[in-house]
Amino acid sequence: MGKIYIYMILLLVTSLGASEIKWAKDYDSGLSDAQKQNKPVFFVSSRHTCRYCIMLQDTTFKNKNVIKVLNKNFIAIISYSDEKDYIPKSLWQPGTPALWFLLPSGEPMFQPIMGVIKADDFLKAIQIVKKEFDTQQKVKNK
Repeated sequence: MGKIYIYMILLLVTSLGASEIKWAKDYDSGLSDAQKQNKPVFFVSSRHTCRYCIMLQDTTFKNKNVIKVLNKNFIAIISYSDEKDYIPKSLWQPGTPALWFLLPSGEPMFQPIMGVIKADDFLKAIQIVKKEFDTQQKVKNK
């Protein structure tokens, strides 16, 4: 009977872990992970007091499909300017949230998405980014 409870707890913990975006510890460790895993970076500049940042966290970043695609294909990093987290000068924006897609080197792939974006639109955007990243890798490896 005890084994069943342990199994149930492990199953619950495992399923909970898949229900949120796996954020890197900080910018530097996220870039390091991206380079090791050869994945693009999804970088968010945010603030705890920003209502649009909160809205993004409570909607798009809770979407199961968004979570699945981000966790599988990207290294996700979030930095809070109101906590004085590191935000590279080249990625600083006067408004938040700012959503960046970066190469593993930290170089921006595109201009940032500013503000709230619906989950369906965000999924389309990250599919485009992933396709572009894969194309760049094929060209680079020729």
